[in-house]
Amino acid sequence: MGKPGNQGLTRIIKAAGYSAKGFKAAWTYESAFRQEVVLTVALTPLAFILGRDPVEISLLIACLVLVVIIELLNSGIEAVVDRIGDEPHTLSGRAKDLGSAAVFLALVLVVIVWGGVFLDRIL
Repeated sequence: MGKPGNQGLTRIIKAAGYSAKGFKAAWTYESAFRQEVVLTVALTPLAFILGRDPVEISLLIACLVLVVIIELLNSGIEAVVDRIGDEPHTLSGRAKDLGSAAVFLALVLVVIVWGGVFLDRIL
């Protein structure tokens, strides 16, 4: 038995609305999200120049989008932790640090993928 609530097109429309609210909140309250979106928008046209085929172009763009996705998840974790309380707690700090580490690894992936494609292109 499924969850009660909206189904079909109504559910999709409501889900899209919730997603839009999430993007708006991230843009409004998260400077890292804004920076990563600007980076993604700025580098996406370069992916079409640097990439040699559709797979390479997709890989270049996908790793940029992955950073934005992970930043959204990290922001969600931080919001929940902050909602619980302001007092320092080991688990709260750990949750925030783990989210930050995930974003960092995604950024490292961008450097590896873009660096590899760039080096392959110029060599």
